[in-house]
Amino acid sequence: MENKKHGFFTTLKEEVVRGLSPGRSRHRSSKKPGRSRSGSPNSGLLRRRKGHGHHGSGQPEPGLSRSGSLRPLEVAALSPLREGPDPNDPGLDLVGDSSTETSSAQYILQQYMAASGGQKLQNSIHNAYAMGKVKMLAFDIETATKVIKNRNSSKTAESGGFVLWQMNPDMWYVELALGASKVHAGCNGRLVWRHTPWLGAHAAKGPVRPLRRALQGLDPRTTASMFTNARCTGEKKINDEDCFILKLCADPHTLKARSEGPAEIIRHVLFGYFSQKTGLLVHLEDSHLTRIQTNGGDAVYWETTINSFLDDYRPVEGIMIAHSGRSVVTLFRFGETAMSHTKTRMEEAWTIEEVAFNVPGLSIDCFIPPAELRFGNVSEASEFQEDRVKTAAMAAAAYRAKVVALERTRDGAPNNVGLRRDI
Repeated sequence: MENKKHGFFTTLKEEVVRGLSPGRSRHRSSKKPGRSRSGSPNSGLLRRRKGHGHHGSGQPEPGLSRSGSLRPLEVAALSPLREGPDPNDPGLDLVGDSSTETSSAQYILQQYMAASGGQKLQNSIHNAYAMGKVKMLAFDIETATKVIKNRNSSKTAESGGFVLWQMNPDMWYVELALGASKVHAGCNGRLVWRHTPWLGAHAAKGPVRPLRRALQGLDPRTTASMFTNARCTGEKKINDEDCFILKLCADPHTLKARSEGPAEIIRHVLFGYFSQKTGLLVHLEDSHLTRIQTNGGDAVYWETTINSFLDDYRPVEGIMIAHSGRSVVTLFRFGETAMSHTKTRMEEAWTIEEVAFNVPGLSIDCFIPPAELRFGNVSEASEFQEDRVKTAAMAAAAYRAKVVALERTRDGAPNNVGLRRDI
């Protein structure tokens, strides 16, 4: 492993120094956003790696996660002090030098942007829309005394859908409906908020941050930007595919800003697994640990881990979008005694039905926080919410009308290139 680590990453660093700079990589990729990955600058490096070392298969060890959703397939209890992949895993190749880790991460992100369509094309996107379907495949609850498992077939699984809108800079809005429940969340560029049936509308503490669902193969530019300060910590196989691992940790200031009342966020770590073959993001591991200290009571810890696997990459207007995937969310609660733990596991599968960029008519009015956070009058709040929904609906209708008109034009004149959405 030592020979492999030294050989590949030393060569990688030398290649970067010799001229494979971020500017050159972006310059080449922006001219040919749809080119094959076989011609990427790192393909020679990857070929030189053949025959060195060995890899173990399987998905990565869970670390810590951020917004309570899904958890790992392993039944073993999660360690509250573990951070990311197990360094003793025989399928994991580690990188040691911090300068090499940083330069390697930047190089990997350059290749990711090139594989996703190129920097120039990404910068031409001002807003985006996506619609998808979701199925809840499993829901398990484990306590110290019993385990309850619920497995659904594809026909009986609880299903729903979501609609996502995004707009520069840092604005997004999502609606998710599953069964009888409906959740809204959004960001106007300054404030992140959520609306759930059990808590109503409430603002999220801390700095503005991207929507996690958008990072699951829907927004390459935001994904690359988020990993800007990441480090390359090694390599591992994910579903029989060699991947680089980028690790990003939230700084103490951010953790403190996001903590609220008795709830203190101790750690938040994000791992991105980028395919060495395609350059694309194929797996996200998002984890965080929260400590809750009540007055006069024992401290309770909540560890949340979200593992997302991204599949079926297809181009939409030249940008590579993951059209399907699945997520496993684990929520582990533990306290001072061994008998106090509970572990909840959920698994979902999703598909993307429709994607559009630069939608006409989409404005900042679609991203204003819920009226309950801005008005005291209930009727005024209701009218405000209706206006916002109508604005978003009008933008969607305008987009669909444009697509239909251009497709008709294309049918009438076969030699003309019409606007075509790859769904």
